[in-house]
Amino acid sequence: MEKNEKRYYMAYGSNLSVEQMAVRCPDARIAGIAAVSDWKLVFKIHATIEPCKGRTVPVLIWEISRDDEKSLDLYEGFPSYYCKQDMEVTMTDRDGKQPRKVKAMVYIMTERHCVRPPTKSYYDVLMEGYERFGFNSYLLELALKEAEEAVYELSE
Repeated sequence: MEKNEKRYYMAYGSNLSVEQMAVRCPDARIAGIAAVSDWKLVFKIHATIEPCKGRTVPVLIWEISRDDEKSLDLYEGFPSYYCKQDMEVTMTDRDGKQPRKVKAMVYIMTERHCVRPPTKSYYDVLMEGYERFGFNSYLLELALKEAEEAVYELSE
């Protein structure tokens, strides 16, 4: 990737926060939104996504620079906490026009982490993003419920 080359990045967790991304990735701009089919949102204290037939994860698509990606790698604990993967998604721009297929990078948590609910402050950042971008908050609430149930089952 050339120094000034841009790439797409899919955010589904705390990087839904425009304010946090402005600090973390000053070159980033919102390109559009998409939905990742047959994946689900999972909490392992922090958010990740996992394959799951029939489920969907709404994502915000950012256009980022090489420097932004380096900053995100540090923030996300790449490659030990999160790994990176490219996925093809159908992105719709902010005006709801021009749906098109794009390849976007996404961070996915490494295997060694257990399902656990997030902190309230972390969850609130995600909920704010869901509300700001018109995502179905039921999907976020479902991920929280599943994490709470997983912890309850382990404690029995």
